[in-house]
Amino acid sequence: MSPNTNGLKKIQRALLSVSDKTGIVDLARELQSLEVEIISTGGTAKNLQAAGIEVRDISSLTGFPEMMGGRVKTLHPRVHGGLLALRENADHVASMKEHGIEPIDLVIVNLYPFEQTIAKSDVTSEQAIEQIDIGGPSMIRSAAKNFRDVTVVVDPGRYDLVLSELRENNGATTLALRQELALDAFSRTAEYDTAIAEYFFDLERQNEAIDDADTESTTEFPDAAVLVLQKLSDLRYGENPHQGAALYQSIAISNNEPNEDPQGIAGATLLSGKEMSFNNYVDAEAAWQLVGDFDGPACAIIKHTNPAGVGLAATLAEAYQKALATDPISAFGGIVSFNRPVDAKAAAEAVKVFTEVIVAPDYTDEALTIMQTKKNLRLLQISSGVSENLEYRQISGGMLVQTTGTHRLKKEDLAVVTQRTPTDEEIEALLFGWTVCKHTKSNAIVYARAGQTIGVGAGQMSRIDSVKIGAMRAQLPVEGSVLASDAFFPFRDGVDEAAKYGITAVIQPGGSVRDEEVITAANEHGLAMVFTGIRHFKH
Repeated sequence: MSPNTNGLKKIQRALLSVSDKTGIVDLARELQSLEVEIISTGGTAKNLQAAGIEVRDISSLTGFPEMMGGRVKTLHPRVHGGLLALRENADHVASMKEHGIEPIDLVIVNLYPFEQTIAKSDVTSEQAIEQIDIGGPSMIRSAAKNFRDVTVVVDPGRYDLVLSELRENNGATTLALRQELALDAFSRTAEYDTAIAEYFFDLERQNEAIDDADTESTTEFPDAAVLVLQKLSDLRYGENPHQGAALYQSIAISNNEPNEDPQGIAGATLLSGKEMSFNNYVDAEAAWQLVGDFDGPACAIIKHTNPAGVGLAATLAEAYQKALATDPISAFGGIVSFNRPVDAKAAAEAVKVFTEVIVAPDYTDEALTIMQTKKNLRLLQISSGVSENLEYRQISGGMLVQTTGTHRLKKEDLAVVTQRTPTDEEIEALLFGWTVCKHTKSNAIVYARAGQTIGVGAGQMSRIDSVKIGAMRAQLPVEGSVLASDAFFPFRDGVDEAAKYGITAVIQPGGSVRDEEVITAANEHGLAMVFTGIRHFKH
């Protein structure tokens, strides 16, 4: 049995069974030099034997041949007994002797490529199901549970670390490493099972769609859901200095496509500037989501997740100037996002005002040269967004889950409810204001012209207060602008108040019991008003 000295466990017998053969021959060769007995299975054993490495076949350990096309080979008491036995427990040791169970000190296993298989467009369900590993996760879990005695490795990237410890400790591993590797192991099996579960959820949805082709499906959310998060980095602190924080990447599987690389804001590259803070990430996400809702060149300036200004133009420099003109005071210390690669002209404009973070899909070399003169300016390059189907919001004891609000309005979606029909220019301004309103905390009011915000009223307990604040904050003339409201007006007072500032048109969802009263107010002021039939609260 392996002695326990200061947490060290000598590796005498190893079981190798890997789908990904990267580095396995070199690893096995070093284990052999350390006089470790190597047990292996199927293709792994053949691979090692071809390299001249002495391997004991799994069948000689279990007394049973591999069978059923390789489906059954390691599911045996002589495997799992060798992994799960506590080496310092007298009853366990006696059972091992009675049943001829040999201890296994090291398990190196990686799993059938299920995620890679289902990512293929032409894969059948039979092919996918055949790539569900059973024996591998079972061995991984057994070894990880018994990490005080057994070392488990699931990632070829860890081979060098394990070998380094074995060399340093005369063929033994430390308890600290075994526990760290056990965390890797359980994280991997959780990720793997999540991929399988979501694949079966998708199969069930597809079957329901076939069965209920003539009816609208009411099954939108699974009865169970698993989120797998992988830590990317620690942050200096959270929302406030007394709160700890870290950045995690979501590695749950969506639409049968494994998220192998960090994406979205979580996976953005910091090209220069100070490290990102918790609040920087939250604001950068809000900024990026907003500009992503526009097809043409767009710029958004965000402060505390709300838009301080948004601009559309033929160039990013002009778009930035429009956004800045909305509220140059609030823009100080804000987050700026662009939905196009930043060029030198846009960079030259953006560095005139102190900015915490700039988010963009790319930067020209000239733009980087200009922006990197501001040493504290964080430049984030986001290679791709993430098409999330669901949004999660944590509450005490659970999670709220909803579908994403990705709906985009078009001119034909609008219902004119007033005597006056809006002009084409007003409609363009109304649709623009509505889109910005969608990204503004409720109660949200946005004054706008086509391609430019004029004033923003956000996060007030009363809608009429948002109307007043939006006009009060405006640095550009409100007269002649249009007004967007994320939800209906409960009373006519909001429209009466907005009319005082000279607006010409209103876009709102409608649906209030006092809609007729509100429409009457708009008619009295000569305003055009359109209903969207859709609300955009953002809490």
